[in-house]
Amino acid sequence: QVQLVESGGGLVQAGGSLRLSCAASIRTFSNSAMGWFRRAPGKEREFVAAISWSGGNTDFADSVKGRFTISRDNAKKTVYLQMTSLKPEDTAVYYCAATVAIADVTTRDYNYWGQGTQVTVSS
Repeated sequence: QVQLVESGGGLVQAGGSLRLSCAASIRTFSNSAMGWFRRAPGKEREFVAAISWSGGNTDFADSVKGRFTISRDNAKKTVYLQMTSLKPEDTAVYYCAATVAIADVTTRDYNYWGQGTQVTVSS
């Protein structure tokens, strides 16, 4: 059974930083593409960032490029989302996602989801 557990959310002032972590209990983590999504109040869930199984390929939404970075530690089965220069519009529940991949590429299509962690950015 796959379980994804996010942590690291919280309240931060605009311009601040947070690092989210996602601990994955998935046997095939080293062959899994990982991603982060978010859902702001009253809005649809949207893609934020993705990373391939080696970590060598990444993908970001235009709204976070240059401010967010994604990384992973396959030995720890953990993926991270480093968020800097946070804006009030980054306020959302952030979700970790995983899918077994057949190649070392990023994807925006996932099979497994975490429960989410709240990020609130005050102005």
